[in-house]
Amino acid sequence: MIGRPAVQTTPASRRLGDEVAATFEHVGKTFPDGTHALDDINLQIHSGEMVAIVGPSGCGKSTILRLASRLTSPTEGDIHLGQGNLGYVFQDATLLPWRTVQANVELLAELAGVPRGERARLAAEAIALTGLNGFERHHPRALSGGMRMRVSLARSLTMRPRIFLFDEPFGALDEITRERLNAELLDLFERERFAGLFVTHSVSEAAFLASRVLVMSPRPGRIISEIDIPFAYPRRPELRFEPEFATVAGQISSRLRDNPA
Repeated sequence: MIGRPAVQTTPASRRLGDEVAATFEHVGKTFPDGTHALDDINLQIHSGEMVAIVGPSGCGKSTILRLASRLTSPTEGDIHLGQGNLGYVFQDATLLPWRTVQANVELLAELAGVPRGERARLAAEAIALTGLNGFERHHPRALSGGMRMRVSLARSLTMRPRIFLFDEPFGALDEITRERLNAELLDLFERERFAGLFVTHSVSEAAFLASRVLVMSPRPGRIISEIDIPFAYPRRPELRFEPEFATVAGQISSRLRDNPA
């Protein structure tokens, strides 16, 4: 029989230390073509919490990640990042097809000027953490979609990021692979305790991974609701089948339905 989920009386996002990983203060973004993507985004993420963002297509979820990574700049407001490296996992694995798994995982450390021996050590640790042992000499074309996403995760892990940005990394995968990678990502989160910002269209994925879920409005995107997830870490895959989980997922879905695109 499946046991009852561990329910916290105090949400995970409220039991963290004072180390702030990222802060958005009244952030807005308007693109040169006039598209008003984001409006008055106020957000704070602490080290050791996973925050998920859900919302209709085109509401600016991915733009928030690009702003956090400084790939683009806000047109209003301020963004403050804490100390430490930043990792970014895109919707596509973005691997170099001519490089082996080992060489792809070493890429960021190589670009950062890390000496050959040290980056090989960092890559070996990341490969072990993501379950890629034995695939070091394979090229991306020989890997499944799930394995390619593991390589993408491992590549970012070599720099031991304190802030990890995830832009729907599992959205193109089949449901079984997606759920398995969700569980593996939570294992990494438990070990590394980075600050995570995870964009997804899946309400179930958001509720399973996150300590907080932010719901966004249609464009221009605003944060219209924040839902604390009451389940303790570590989380078992069976949690998805519990009545309490369905209740939380239903709350998130209801907030989304209240603000359709």
